[in-house]
Amino acid sequence: MGKSKSFQFDGGAGTYLGTAILALLVTVFTLGICYPYAVVLRNRWRTGHTIIDGRRLVFRGSAVGLFGNWLKWLFLSIITIGIYLFWVMPRVNKWVVENTDWE
Repeated sequence: MGKSKSFQFDGGAGTYLGTAILALLVTVFTLGICYPYAVVLRNRWRTGHTIIDGRRLVFRGSAVGLFGNWLKWLFLSIITIGIYLFWVMPRVNKWVVENTDWE
């Protein structure tokens, strides 16, 4: 099978590493409270380097838009000893997809 021309990715290791380290540090140093900011950082990088059928993707979500739900989900995850995370991650992914658009 040949390489797809419909889907392209032009991201590099340097900017990925910088974004990933910043997202990790923000999450660790805030004990997970600012995880929405890390989600936004990573997804802005990913969509900014993704091209589908000649059109670039863009991530329009903001950390503030996820923050209220994240605090609720974090609390429920803590009191259920992490079990609630099985429901959280699909919800975070849904939010990411709903906030991804064409440039």
